Amino acid sequence: MKKIILPFLVSILGGFIALLIHNLNFNHEKNLKETVDSKQVNISYAPNVNSVPKSSTDFVEAAEKTIYSVVHVKNTSISKNQSSLWGYFNDNENNRTKVGMGSGVIISRDGYIITNTHVIENASSIEVTTNNNKTYQADLIGSDEISDIAVLKIVGEKTFPYIRFADSDQTKIGEWVLAVGNPFNLTSTVTAGIISAKSRDLNDYDSKNQSFIQTDAAVNSGNSGGALVNTSGDLIGINTAITSGTGGFVGYSFAVPSNVARKVFEDIIEFGNVQKGLLGVTGFGLNSRTANELNLSLTEGFYVNDVEPEMGAAKAGIVKGDVVLSLDKLKIAKFSDLSGYLSTKRPGDIVLVGLIRGENKISLEVKLEKNENIEFIGMQLKNMSLEELDKFNVESGIKVLSHRNNSLYRMGIKPGYVLTEINGEKIKNTNDLSKFNNNTKINQMTFISPEGEKERLIFE
Repeated sequence: MKKIILPFLVSILGGFIALLIHNLNFNHEKNLKETVDSKQVNISYAPNVNSVPKSSTDFVEAAEKTIYSVVHVKNTSISKNQSSLWGYFNDNENNRTKVGMGSGVIISRDGYIITNTHVIENASSIEVTTNNNKTYQADLIGSDEISDIAVLKIVGEKTFPYIRFADSDQTKIGEWVLAVGNPFNLTSTVTAGIISAKSRDLNDYDSKNQSFIQTDAAVNSGNSGGALVNTSGDLIGINTAITSGTGGFVGYSFAVPSNVARKVFEDIIEFGNVQKGLLGVTGFGLNSRTANELNLSLTEGFYVNDVEPEMGAAKAGIVKGDVVLSLDKLKIAKFSDLSGYLSTKRPGDIVLVGLIRGENKISLEVKLEKNENIEFIGMQLKNMSLEELDKFNVESGIKVLSHRNNSLYRMGIKPGYVLTEINGEKIKNTNDLSKFNNNTKINQMTFISPEGEKERLIFE
């Protein structure tokens, strides 16, 4: 029995001594810290939603700052409607009242409002209702059809809450944004999304100066003219359009950048109309197809197809074949990048044009010139110099600089063509267009292509 007990006691004593030695030489606090650190590393790869900074997901502050500055716009117009066939012969007309709805953004404490031109088009009266249900009669100060921006003014006993402008050029794809407006006549509606794209052109041809901010924030009928704001509650765009086969929101909406809206607003207030600064070039955005046709290695940029004599680009040394890659160090990848940036500039402004000519990169300062051209049935037209007329081998005509006429575009009429006749009458200069008013039916137009080919269009 004693032989069994003695070894048992010795083994217990040995285990106790071993445990004592382990405790004296092992740092349990360090081991615990390493275990916690290991857990923290794992969490960083799969963070909890609550660990995301509040400012990146909480839109409450931005919404509270903006809903009181976005208004409901009611457009009442009177249209004449013939009640019967007899009325056409007796000039017996019935007046029909039409009502349109939209949104607007107060951008000054004294009641100036920016909205879309199509929201207040043909209005006989405009009524604005604020978020606190106060209604005001609004005056139309001015509008610009090309940018789709209009300016209204209301007068109140007190100052109005307003939204500050942000620099839309500094916005980034993927940035959170809020759309604030009145869809379906529901006031003070806020939706959230991200910027999906910038400099988006909804046209399939380079004619209208469209350069929208694209977002997936839900926008529906009635949101037009409302605010697109960043998470600070500052204005980065005016919601303007959606792409939809049904008229409802299907995933993307489009806003006029705030830099363009602000410039149009300031021009209307100061000059009564929009002051557009021209570079003095015509051309198109490059892609793989046009690059192959021109034997260029570039697939992005604005290709200069022609330079207007006596304009800023020609004076600075820009020539046909140059590819514009930047304006004031802002990247120019397509036509809408160039047109969008120039829409924020005025005559007399100087822009730094970065271009490539052959293998050489060149920077030139160009002074923008005033737009002395005329618009006719969606075309921007200019008078031609004797040198240009000789080049086209014509005695008279006016040059197409750009246009937003889908019908003419599909018929092949592009910038650079020369308009020489309308309804068989020769067109010598832009003044000759005054005889063709809105009531004149145009049956025939004759153009000369840049290659010298005569093209006669017949309209039936």
